[in-house]
Amino acid sequence: MGDIFIRHIELLGYEKRFFPSQHYVYMFLVKWNDLSEKLVYRRFTEIYEFHKALKEMFPIESGDINMEKRIIPHLPAPKWFDGQRSTQNRQGTLAEYCYALVNLPHKISRCLHVVNFFKVRPDDTNPVADSQIKKPEVFLLPNDAKKNPTDITGPIVLQTYRAIADYEKSSRSEMALKAGDMVDVVEKSESGWWFCQLKNKRGWVPAAYLEPMDGPDESEEQEPNYAGEQYIVQKSYTAMEDDELTLKEGDTIEVIHKLLDGWWVIRKNETTGYYPSMYLQKAGEENTSVKSELRNRSAPPRRSTIRNAKSIHKQSRKKISQDTYRRNSKKYIQSRRNMKENFQNKANVIIEKNEQEENKPKAQPAVPPRPSKDLILNRCTESTRRKIL
Repeated sequence: MGDIFIRHIELLGYEKRFFPSQHYVYMFLVKWNDLSEKLVYRRFTEIYEFHKALKEMFPIESGDINMEKRIIPHLPAPKWFDGQRSTQNRQGTLAEYCYALVNLPHKISRCLHVVNFFKVRPDDTNPVADSQIKKPEVFLLPNDAKKNPTDITGPIVLQTYRAIADYEKSSRSEMALKAGDMVDVVEKSESGWWFCQLKNKRGWVPAAYLEPMDGPDESEEQEPNYAGEQYIVQKSYTAMEDDELTLKEGDTIEVIHKLLDGWWVIRKNETTGYYPSMYLQKAGEENTSVKSELRNRSAPPRRSTIRNAKSIHKQSRKKISQDTYRRNSKKYIQSRRNMKENFQNKANVIIEKNEQEENKPKAQPAVPPRPSKDLILNRCTESTRRKIL
């Protein structure tokens, strides 16, 4: 009999455990080539460390040398605080990852690293527990979801971006970059800070320092909306450049263009300029701890402040000048005023017409003609006939 290998890995669901501290583990049914089936439990952090080691073992297949030759599937980095929602939402991604993993070339899918990771461990059969603590809670996937993993939640497809210039991190949560580094973007925040991973490193990176591999990222930016969306300033900011605006906390403004680097073009009365999006909150939207945490960070760098940017897309970017923003914004405001004036004028005309109709004297009924003498003699009573005789 040959070497043992895995035929199939099926994600059954996840389990919430309370010992030694509250955490989540995924349940996998592993089917081996000897037709045996074993149930194993793995934390997502374990799976991610396994994934990183696999990429290091096969640098060509992981795309470290040439991204076009990558066949090892992507896997997003763990969140800083994994809760039940993220554990649940990640199931579709894991199911797709396991399916792709087993179907890789045999030198990868049947290597000792893969086989040993999914072998049954002692804590798989006898998980550590404490009788004084609550029993684990099990959350199984529905049967129809198991047949089609993409129905659970869409797989997370990570985009690969290139660093256009060197970036030195300013906090522990950030990640330093060198021009030309290839990073996988795990999360894109409207604040202009993107969470990325590079080999065994991960952290927040300013979006302005990144460009996609296959072309300019203009397609991801929304077109200007001169009608404007109403936002409330949550944190004051003093303009550092001529095209930026200085605002105070509590000011109400209109956002007319949302840009990927986290610096949005806003309008205050008839003045337009850039402002950090992370310091804004949509009118009527509730505040959250995540948003509060972001507002405590510094604003990301703007694209225009990056020096010696080695970007192949720099010349092809469609840049709108502040004069264009101001001109189009004033045109929209004027057209909106004209519409209001026309509407008001029409309303005034209707009111005047109604008043004129009310003040117009009402027509009096016509006086009927007096009946002839013959008609009275033929049709009226005796007393009436006597009056004309």
